[in-house]
Amino acid sequence: MSPIAPAASPALVPAPPPLDIPRAALPRHIGIIMDGNGRWARARGWARARGHIEGAESVRAIVRECARLGIEALTLFAFSSDNWRRPAAEVSALMRLLRRYLIQERRDIMERDIRLRAIGETRALPDRVRKELNRTIAMSSGNRGLTLALALNYGGRQEILRAVRRIAEEVRAGALPPEAIDVGVISRNLDTAGLPDPDLVVRTSGEMRLSGFLLWQVEYSELYVSPVPWPEFREPELQAALRHYAGRKRRFGALGG
Repeated sequence: MSPIAPAASPALVPAPPPLDIPRAALPRHIGIIMDGNGRWARARGWARARGHIEGAESVRAIVRECARLGIEALTLFAFSSDNWRRPAAEVSALMRLLRRYLIQERRDIMERDIRLRAIGETRALPDRVRKELNRTIAMSSGNRGLTLALALNYGGRQEILRAVRRIAEEVRAGALPPEAIDVGVISRNLDTAGLPDPDLVVRTSGEMRLSGFLLWQVEYSELYVSPVPWPEFREPELQAALRHYAGRKRRFGALGG
């Protein structure tokens, strides 16, 4: 998964290409499994950290493009609960980059009216990272543009488990009869409560799996697998995914017309 690095100079950021898709045909919520940073770097004879840094530029570009297009929500799989298994030096580098992003991107987040939130078990993050995360979330809480959700120390099964435990506590307290538990109750107890389910899930670098990403929420998400590794995934690649999405007929289990 991808960490995030210092902001690039605005003068070096090219204008995004135009998009020939009607606003009504765009997804409300996009989820992205950012994959391929390490492999991209190793293929060029570089350290894995170089891939994470380059991947950070893709984060910046895609967030800005989604804000420009009026996308309602963007969820980025930034750090899996399984990523703690990586070498300690790499995990430390990822946490440093995340902290730096949370500080240095505040101005851009506020200027673009982006609301930041986090999903996952963020209490396990280092204190310095959690402090900056909470501060940026608080600063942007009144914004009304794109909701940017960072999945941090996130796993889909763990999210569902947390929701089940919260519901069980309500039942035990007598506040919720078991027969009242339905899809809506479960959804309201997930980390993504208040967000629409993702219409489109993108995975980069050609891998054909979800890796535990939003397992409950992706029931009817359209899936798009890009062969492009995350460090090279920029506005044109996102727009290719959006065109693919716009060309699909979403039936939600019903018969097509």
